[in-house]
Amino acid sequence: MALLRLYTRALGMLGAERGLALVLAIASVAIGLVQLAEPILFGRVVDSLSRGEGAFTYIALWALLGLFGIIAGAAVAVFADRLAHRRHLASMADAFERAMTLPTSYHAERGAGAVVRSILQGTEALFWLWLGALREQLTAIVSIVLLVPTAISMDARMAAILGSLAVAYVVMSTIVMRKTRSGQANVERYNSLVFGRVGDVVSNVTVVQSFTRLQAEAAAMRTVMSDLLAAQYPVLTWWGVLTVLQRSAATITMVAVLATGAVLAGRGELSVGEIVSFVAFAGLLIGKLDQVTNFVTAIHRRAPALEGYFALLDAAQGVEEKPDAQPLPEPVRGDVRYENVSFRFPASEQGIFDVDLAAAPGRTVALVGPTGSGKTTTLSLLQRLRAPDSGRILVDGHDIAGVTLASLRRSIAVVFQEAGLFNRSIGDNIAVGRPGATLAEVEEAARLAEAHDFIMRKPGGYDFIIGERGAALSGGERQRLAIARAILKDAPILILDEATSALDASTEARIKQALDRLRRDRTTFIIAHRLSTVADADEIVVFDHGRIVERGRFDELAKGGGVFARMVAEGGFTVPSTEG
Repeated sequence: MALLRLYTRALGMLGAERGLALVLAIASVAIGLVQLAEPILFGRVVDSLSRGEGAFTYIALWALLGLFGIIAGAAVAVFADRLAHRRHLASMADAFERAMTLPTSYHAERGAGAVVRSILQGTEALFWLWLGALREQLTAIVSIVLLVPTAISMDARMAAILGSLAVAYVVMSTIVMRKTRSGQANVERYNSLVFGRVGDVVSNVTVVQSFTRLQAEAAAMRTVMSDLLAAQYPVLTWWGVLTVLQRSAATITMVAVLATGAVLAGRGELSVGEIVSFVAFAGLLIGKLDQVTNFVTAIHRRAPALEGYFALLDAAQGVEEKPDAQPLPEPVRGDVRYENVSFRFPASEQGIFDVDLAAAPGRTVALVGPTGSGKTTTLSLLQRLRAPDSGRILVDGHDIAGVTLASLRRSIAVVFQEAGLFNRSIGDNIAVGRPGATLAEVEEAARLAEAHDFIMRKPGGYDFIIGERGAALSGGERQRLAIARAILKDAPILILDEATSALDASTEARIKQALDRLRRDRTTFIIAHRLSTVADADEIVVFDHGRIVERGRFDELAKGGGVFARMVAEGGFTVPSTEG
């Protein structure tokens, strides 16, 4: 039943082009009828010739039906192929878009390699399912279903032999699929581990090289592949056994048809033409049963990939947008207010609790505290990457739970602790902040971020491809591109999450003026340990164990003897040198 549900759901995805799919289905039924008529006509021709009668009428009809079958088959093959390719790309786009909406916890738990594999393998399985169903399987099923009553009408005894073959195929296939169900799931699990490990190692190749992990990682990969083979061999053995049994059953059936036909013909109970028809029926039935069983076993083998794909589509989105959500009214001023907000991570005691926080337009609020105290979680709630368990967050007096995600996130520019760059040109990475920005605007943002000079030293300047995650750039260069991206976005709310963690003190000091200009007339939230703007913040909010424990200005908190004063005394905060 699980296999049937996968099959029907996959076919349901053709609904966007149901008209064409229906036409192809009708054409496939017609082709099945033609293929069934051919053995009958063959027998009629033989009988007519054996009696010395004219057979040209049957031959002409056979030729016409054959021509129709050729034309219909060619049309079905071409249009089914095109339909399957279109839906393949559409399903890949749907999964890609869905993956981008899922929370970071989903990707962290499964790994990028496993998610990519779910998309690619799942859509590939869908493609072959659609193509097989439209081009061959419906024709095969129609032929098998209609062959049985047709054969019975000609001779029930001969039909019973063909029926026994069909039953044998079904029984054998069912047994093998049951025997291999858990084994196939293990094979898919090990395949996912291989993909995940390859992605993990390749994305950290510098660590592998630096720590001379080449042999260790290669050995670990060989171990995983050995486990994969150990899981795969029993499955392959069962499928090999099934193939041998099916070939044996087909051979026995053909011999039985000929032998029984010879006996019946000797008694005068069956004509030579009818024997020929039943031999052709047997050949047709064997071919169609092979097609159907191969198709079913292919679905069975690909079932884990299909389940992984549908699980991705069905995965709970981190934050759902309300059906009646409205855009934030323009212009957004950036008045942010947290009202008794709490959030706890699932199966954990960590989170934030009873947070009350206000930031008027144009003011800067610094969030500080020990690692894991809730600073980043607090700001992720503002972006609705997560939803609070209780309380609410307001922007310009509007509860963000009731506004569209797009309008909210358009109003927030973020510079992350990790730059988050794409394997594209420098110009394209900066333009992520505002699609459609002119080159002059991109360059101006880069100048403000102190990035223009190093960009112009790269081959091709703004067209320089920076590699995966900006691998061709230094840490400071990556971070300056992230700052330029936020400058270009020109959003009323700015979040600097350890934005200068990769910059040396001298470089940080040089971009202070640009950051000050960027902060002007914007509501700014800062998470940092070294950024000098922490000292200039209008308010510093100190977190500890998910709760706000102190508030105030830098000077008063540094002298207060609390958590912040202890962090300053321990060197947790430094103001960069303004020299250079």
